[in-house]
Amino acid sequence: MKFIYLSLFTVLSLSILANSDSTTTEKSTPLKKVEKKAKKTGVQLVNRFDFFVDSINNTIPDSLPFYDWITNDIHFRKFDFSKVEDTLMVVLNDSNDHYTHPFNGNITSSFGKRRWRYHYGMDIDLTTGDTVRNAFNGRVRISTYSKTYGNVIVVRHDNGLETIYGHLSKRLVKIDSVISSGTVIGLGGNTGHSYGSHLHFEIRYFDEALDPRDIISFENFTTHYDTLAISQCNFMYREELKLMSAIKYHRVRSGNTLGHIAVKYGTSITKLCRLNGISRNSILRLGQRIRVR
Repeated sequence: MKFIYLSLFTVLSLSILANSDSTTTEKSTPLKKVEKKAKKTGVQLVNRFDFFVDSINNTIPDSLPFYDWITNDIHFRKFDFSKVEDTLMVVLNDSNDHYTHPFNGNITSSFGKRRWRYHYGMDIDLTTGDTVRNAFNGRVRISTYSKTYGNVIVVRHDNGLETIYGHLSKRLVKIDSVISSGTVIGLGGNTGHSYGSHLHFEIRYFDEALDPRDIISFENFTTHYDTLAISQCNFMYREELKLMSAIKYHRVRSGNTLGHIAVKYGTSITKLCRLNGISRNSILRLGQRIRVR
């Protein structure tokens, strides 16, 4: 397996490990050991992202527009990262950069399945007006208001990751601002699709969501390790997404009964009751979601 050590915009960034036969994932390897091994195994040092793109044996298309600076689209999906066979090593903490926790609050909702939709981040409890800080050195790619995220900021970091900060009451940085780890970027709030004040915090790579718990200890407000190994294992949740996509719901409208819904979707009342944990005598509410498949 080929290892690629990734950290953008520095001389040691975007290192391509061309001649490694190691098959172990060194998630716990400290940065100094990573650099020492890189020298022994013949690392080619580059500082252009398209060189890195071309290096992954075409598992990432050469035309990949990741390095384009898109400031009007929060999610600009590049490809299915689960198909990449290489392991990528992303530097989280070194002498040039380090992780700062956005807000030291309790987790109210984690990454994963949430009823009929998927939750791609961590919800951190806070009070409206609390200061929210930037995680790593980087540059603001998005600073806008959206229907779902409310006031939202997206920062592309020097190490290649992007972080998303949603439901803010106020944004304090503008697009293209170069900011360091720990910079106050906004105030916590309850804007957009939100119930109660909290920070929605996401970590993405090539716009593919990563479970923040793979990277951060939310009890200690620090990263688990100084480097992060990204591989197919980080995207196993996509299998769960495939299962969820096969599930279908019906939203109850005026006049709907279980019998009407069963006939519409070619199923039975008994099956509808089993899928939804209800009885034949349950009263349906307008707007209620009924699973039909």
